[in-house]
Amino acid sequence: MGGCCEVKQFTGLSKAYKRALVTVILINAVMFVVELAAGKASGSQALLADALDFAADSATYALSLAVIGMSVTARARASLVKGASLAIIALFILATTLIRFFNGAAPEASTMSIVGVLALLANAASVLILLKWRDGDSNVRSVWLCSRNDAIGNVGVIIAGGLVAVTQSPWPDLVVATILCALFLRSSYSITRQALGELRAVASAPTAASCAGHSHSPQTPG
Repeated sequence: MGGCCEVKQFTGLSKAYKRALVTVILINAVMFVVELAAGKASGSQALLADALDFAADSATYALSLAVIGMSVTARARASLVKGASLAIIALFILATTLIRFFNGAAPEASTMSIVGVLALLANAASVLILLKWRDGDSNVRSVWLCSRNDAIGNVGVIIAGGLVAVTQSPWPDLVVATILCALFLRSSYSITRQALGELRAVASAPTAASCAGHSHSPQTPG
């Protein structure tokens, strides 16, 4: 049977998971607006980087929701789109950070710290909501990885805000923005690698007919 009838990974086919995903999408959309306004007002590259990440998460989580129930190929391809979007955002932030490096004043530290804490609470809530479904196919796992990494990034923004307040220098902000870029690229690589692995598995698997009657493995309880 070539392993085609083994217990399958969770693919998102759960009403509870879909409700959780909608909640997380709304959290990310609201925080995108908040951080974008705060980033522009304070002149913080780290906040703007995090705001773009919230926007990307909202869009890619919506894509994750849309492809639930579709074929493995469709879900893996959606994950490739998410991986590519993370890489593009990372490169864009890196470019703007380099520009700011040569021509930038210290951002407003208090705004960075306050909004950073708010963003951390939002991402921590998302992580807790999704914790039950942290393992699954690339479509499900990509949502978990993004939320987890975002919470880590928020801690960096808060630390940067404190260092900016102490040093009155833009350096902490620029360093955190660069670290966020690296985090996005790492997540992009992880998501893309798993999605490509799923596509290769589909390409090399026996025909679906050989697994008839074995495709009803139980999903994670909803």
